[in-house]
Amino acid sequence: MAVRTAASRVVTTLAAAIRLVTSVVGGLIVLYAVFTLFEANPANPLVQFTAGVRDDLGWFTVDLFNPEDPKIAETVNALIAAIVWVVVGNLLSKAITRLAR
Repeated sequence: MAVRTAASRVVTTLAAAIRLVTSVVGGLIVLYAVFTLFEANPANPLVQFTAGVRDDLGWFTVDLFNPEDPKIAETVNALIAAIVWVVVGNLLSKAITRLAR
């Protein structure tokens, strides 16, 4: 019984870590989208960092939608990437938690 409880704790902690990491990634991509929308200084280190996160982890929505305004296009595409990260992270976390039961 103690082994099962310990294993359950490990799996629950893993699920929480996955949820945390995917939420942070999603949050950073949202921050990049806000920076893009309001035309933040691209030379700023924080803007560069969030742009790197978007490039490395949100690549799957680059040029997904192409409205006439490129600023709106990049903002929308980045927000979709953030939503995907958060939703997939939460679904994966819930699936892992159910396995722990």
